[in-house]
Amino acid sequence: MYLGIDVGTSEVKVALVDDAQRVVDVGRAALTVERPYPLWSEQDPESWSRAAGSAIAEIRAGHAAKLAAVKGIGLSGQMHGAVLLDAENRVLRPAILWNDARSAAECVELERRAPGSRRLTGNMAMPGFTAPKLLWVAAHEPEVFRRTAMVLLPKDYVRWWLCGEHVSEMSDAAGTLWLDVKARAWCDEMLAATGLTRSHMPRLVEGSAASGVLRPELARSWGMADGVVVAGGAGDNAASAIGLGVVADGQAFISLGTSGVFFVANDDYRPNPDRGVHTFCHALPGLWHQMAVMLSAASCLRWATHLTGAADEASLIAEADALGDAARAQAPLFLPYLSGERTPHNDAYAQGVWFGLRHETDRAALGYSVLEGVAFGLADGYAALRDAGGIARSVSLTGGGSRSRPWARLIASVLDLPIALPEGGEIGAALGAARLGQLAADPGATIAAVCQAPPILATVEPVAAWAPALQSRFQRFRELYPALRPHFRTAATIGERS
Repeated sequence: MYLGIDVGTSEVKVALVDDAQRVVDVGRAALTVERPYPLWSEQDPESWSRAAGSAIAEIRAGHAAKLAAVKGIGLSGQMHGAVLLDAENRVLRPAILWNDARSAAECVELERRAPGSRRLTGNMAMPGFTAPKLLWVAAHEPEVFRRTAMVLLPKDYVRWWLCGEHVSEMSDAAGTLWLDVKARAWCDEMLAATGLTRSHMPRLVEGSAASGVLRPELARSWGMADGVVVAGGAGDNAASAIGLGVVADGQAFISLGTSGVFFVANDDYRPNPDRGVHTFCHALPGLWHQMAVMLSAASCLRWATHLTGAADEASLIAEADALGDAARAQAPLFLPYLSGERTPHNDAYAQGVWFGLRHETDRAALGYSVLEGVAFGLADGYAALRDAGGIARSVSLTGGGSRSRPWARLIASVLDLPIALPEGGEIGAALGAARLGQLAADPGATIAAVCQAPPILATVEPVAAWAPALQSRFQRFRELYPALRPHFRTAATIGERS
């Protein structure tokens, strides 16, 4: 038996998985995000370990004997977050999250200090990444920066709680802007540009390698044996890829979670930083991947559901899906930039927009426009991936949004690609983490045997009749951002803490 712990933004999920890759049970515990100022997004790191413990207790309540048989634990987590520890491993401030946009000016400064940063890291400096956050802390909270002895990513803080080790792995570390992504090693030049050294960084392992063993006191409290291996794990998207069997060149998936991701696996290092494409290490040795990332995806639907008073997200999707072709063609256009945007705009100040509201615009039309706007954002990102040679030969859909067939059909139609809906797609990252735990703990486990694609529940085909209207609306969608960009920064920074 194996555990996969996925430290998300809105919840921690823990999957108990058997040797045959069957998910026995999933425990969940909710998380909250604090936004004390415009552009800020923070969480208490200790809330992650509390949530993980709660989710594991939920599993133990129903499967104590199977939990006792766990041999390996894998970790997955939201990427880029900055957890700052002092020399006594005390948390110095709330973690600054992946969707925090306060450090736009620091991105410019970082690339000024390290002119070769895009060549070294394969990525453009973006506010979501970890290194610019540390420049912000140095400038605005110098005492916190001075006391910082270790910088950890979210899942790696949970690892420290689990096994007392400061360790990260290649896929998550690639999103810090401190990693030489091609060489898979910390980059001294990028560390120096933020006033840090390798002593501030955790030890690096591959995602399928062992990083430590579970603390005896935790093993006893959960009814486990001593010596449970904790694997390196992966950033959330690389973990989802492992769970979906996306481990060969050209295999791809789309994640519809809080954020939206178009992920393509590569057998070589293929950067394209100038288009906002993320080029990171995969969670397995000798593999890389490219990602187009939009910061708000299923979170847009959640926001619109609350705003419009719909009963729940499924109800709003059903109302939108019932619209006829003429009503869809007259629906407003929606820019899904509620937290700024990464690919392809790299604009921390971009904002959400409804364009084309009329007296007759109703809740169904607003709901449809949000679903469509997210699909258009994914298409914008895929265009950047294709420019970097990231051609998807097969695409699966995962994340919470993957439960909606109408949304999957709309995405398939916008992209003009068939979309596979895999079994268990909504827990892909936790499953992938458990698989990495198996690879680390079982000497006989092989990547080919463990990292297989799950059964496909259905394949959603594009609706050819929708193509002309969608193409026209997508063109108008793409024209809105450059027209509005000059106004975004002024609007976004009102009330910002300096």
